[in-house]
Amino acid sequence: LEGHRGWVCSAAFSPDGKQVVSSSDDKTVRLWDTITGAVLQILEGHIGRIYSAAFSPDSKQIVSSSEDNTVRLWDAVIGAVLQTLEGHTGWVCLAAFSPDGKQVLSCSYDNTVRLWDAIIGAALQTLEGHRGWVCSAAFLLDGKQVLSCSSDKIVRLWDAITGAVLQMLEGHSGRVYLAAFSPDSKQIVSCSYDNIVRLWDAVIGAAL
Repeated sequence: LEGHRGWVCSAAFSPDGKQVVSSSDDKTVRLWDTITGAVLQILEGHIGRIYSAAFSPDSKQIVSSSEDNTVRLWDAVIGAVLQTLEGHTGWVCLAAFSPDGKQVLSCSYDNTVRLWDAIIGAALQTLEGHRGWVCSAAFLLDGKQVLSCSSDKIVRLWDAITGAVLQMLEGHSGRVYLAAFSPDSKQIVSCSYDNIVRLWDAVIGAAL
């Protein structure tokens, strides 16, 4: 799939597998047909590198995050901007929909994770506590908890409703670049610049 004019930061399938979304240093998001390879939409509007792009659970919307400190929601069919979510004071590393598609989370170089209403674009929570930029974040499958990891070497588990910290997973000696839940949500895996992958008990926060 060729067409971007800068390095490609992210790529992901739509839930139905019929499309791919990609984001780039060229400040565009592109939608591609997985069968023909044709470009379906070019989403333009960000004024900085776009670090991530992802589909909503129903494949009807796209969320993107950018070096311009904003998150954008797009109509995946016509390519129109639906919402511009402003509030971060640093580059937005990643944005993703909740499993039910009603919320969006974003994480940033401003050391925070933010939760947003995906319908009206309102800010719902600012999760503060990391002492370094937040590299990635993810919802639990039920949408009630959020996982984040940071350059401060810590993985945090948050209550998505109250914003309270539920667990702090400490043990890595380098930046934690990615963390994810297991399919049954009972474990967490994290990977770090310390060359180590760690498994954790998601309930009690203990290293496994």
